[in-house]
Amino acid sequence: MSDANATSSADPATATPVWWTPDPAVGVGSGDNAWQLTAATLVGLQSVPGLVVLYAGVMKKKWAINSAFMAFYAFAAVLICWVLWAYEASFGEEMLPFVGKPNNVLGIDTMLAQSTLPSIGLSQQFPLATMVYFQFVFAAITLVIMAGAFLGRMNFYAWMIFVPLWLTLSYTVGAYSLWGGGFLFKLGVIDYSGGYVIHLSSGTAGFIGCYWIGPRLAKDREDARPNNILVVLVGAGLLWIGWNGFNGGDPYAASADAGVAVLNTNLCTAVSLLTWTACDVIYFKKPSVIGAVQGMITGLVAITPAAGVVAGWGAILLGLGSGSVPWLTMNILAKKAPWFERHFDDTLGVFHTHMVAGFVGGFGTGLWATVDGCAAFGLTNPGGAVAGNGMQLGYQMAGACFIIGWNLLWTSLILLFIKYVLRIPLRMSDEELLLGDDAVHGEAAYVFGPCEAHDPESGYIHGQILHTSETHDGELGLGGAVTDHPHKAEEKEAVKNGESSHTPAAQLE
Repeated sequence: MSDANATSSADPATATPVWWTPDPAVGVGSGDNAWQLTAATLVGLQSVPGLVVLYAGVMKKKWAINSAFMAFYAFAAVLICWVLWAYEASFGEEMLPFVGKPNNVLGIDTMLAQSTLPSIGLSQQFPLATMVYFQFVFAAITLVIMAGAFLGRMNFYAWMIFVPLWLTLSYTVGAYSLWGGGFLFKLGVIDYSGGYVIHLSSGTAGFIGCYWIGPRLAKDREDARPNNILVVLVGAGLLWIGWNGFNGGDPYAASADAGVAVLNTNLCTAVSLLTWTACDVIYFKKPSVIGAVQGMITGLVAITPAAGVVAGWGAILLGLGSGSVPWLTMNILAKKAPWFERHFDDTLGVFHTHMVAGFVGGFGTGLWATVDGCAAFGLTNPGGAVAGNGMQLGYQMAGACFIIGWNLLWTSLILLFIKYVLRIPLRMSDEELLLGDDAVHGEAAYVFGPCEAHDPESGYIHGQILHTSETHDGELGLGGAVTDHPHKAEEKEAVKNGESSHTPAAQLE
């Protein structure tokens, strides 16, 4: 830890701020800071634009904008809450065994000071500003992941309220308990990069949240084909490669263990993707690219709690589990439970890809954590069951039960508070659900071009939006045209005769 000051004062009585500078004794210079900022940026790209475009592409055309915007909004809203109170509640001084004291981190001297986790007594070789941003992108992606369970029907105004409340009352508790020096950290639960803090919590919250919000329209559930699978693959690629920062950044150093975490992350993900694809071929007789994306995600999730503490063969075994167990729950077990399908309309299967896969990863960590891997990460745990420490499985299950129970309770309470106390509906109106983006945001994802499908029920014919409002002048001219516009007959006749027209496209039927 460096005590060097970056400033001096002419008045010796004036206390000078203690700023972080690289410690020459460590021998890494500013390399840790460079890697930590890089890792944070990679994780940020997973949300924006990664999951933003993945959600836009995987949903029906009429929900592309709303789905992307839910992710976009959450990323921004979390940052404001994070710097004002949530970071300190997650990583600051202990207030209760499961949460720190809320406080802001906006002071310039606070941001320039060396990063320290006070409840653990551990310092890092970079400034606190770097740590705050690094941990922010993890908090943000947790809400973005959860949104995947609510897409296609959650009231956007309810989502705007839900994000800061859930971050404050749920995420901070899991983060402090496992990472900030709380009781689960002291117990010895291993969560390398967020298998519990991020994935198990978002999967659990998404599961119970979709129950309280209610289902999509029956028509949307029956026909939920993605509108752009290639865009989904773009988002999936950003997720996969961005996970190098997700897991590789959690040693808080450009260390050997960071390299192990990155390699294991990619190894587990590849095995999981291939396993899921093999299951699709065996059962459905066809390989599915959407299925491959699901297998990729479950692999990334399952390796997260174990990334730097398991050997390569442990990563392979985790990949086999993450490619098969969530596949089984999603494609077989859930479909054999009518009550599940009826009451839990989890739009993107977040329960399976994050809650189930996160549980698989946490259990696998208890099995296959190695002594040397734990030591390289700075843990005192003597490995997992394979290393003769069977108690680690019990610790992992205890941690999972706490995260699941806490999120079931507080997600329910928050949503019920929004619905019954604030009187904000959790679900959109039937009219909004029928029309989609145009009704909710006054915008459409694909407006121009002659290749749009003829779909008058959702409001589009050959790429032109059908307007019903006579007065509203929406963004980009998407509103205000009258359905019986005086030039309609003239326009139709001109088009029929192959003549050019000067009437704006936004006014055409």
